[in-house]
Amino acid sequence: MTKRLATIAAALILGGCASTLQMTLMPRDSGKLYYGTLEGTGGSEGPIAITIEGRTYAGTWVEVVPDRSTGYVTGGWGGRGHGWGLGGTISMDNPGGGEAKALLRSPDGAGLRCDLRGGAGRAGGGVCRDDKGLEYDVQFRAAPRP
Repeated sequence: MTKRLATIAAALILGGCASTLQMTLMPRDSGKLYYGTLEGTGGSEGPIAITIEGRTYAGTWVEVVPDRSTGYVTGGWGGRGHGWGLGGTISMDNPGGGEAKALLRSPDGAGLRCDLRGGAGRAGGGVCRDDKGLEYDVQFRAAPRP
């Protein structure tokens, strides 16, 4: 019974890390808007899908620079054989946010490559490029909860 409760608790905790981010893209040659979704799984990769002119691109984003860094800090004081030390783990935000690379492909073989920057579960932006070299400015933000 305890093992079963632990498994259920772990599933709830990990499930709480998942988030859906809405994406908006605008090509640099017009004011049209296109949309997509990016799934934050609580890990360093996840699915992404974008639809442009009726063509849906799907793929995976992969974190290349984390949005947080963690380290261990120690300190101490001593004298005449007596002393004490103190240490602890700290976690700090990366001031520039995290970075991710996404490679997407449509069913007909067309490609879309995206460089994204932002924080886990937060807003961010970036640039996507299609096979023809057209660039799209990207914004993403948390999807509203139903």
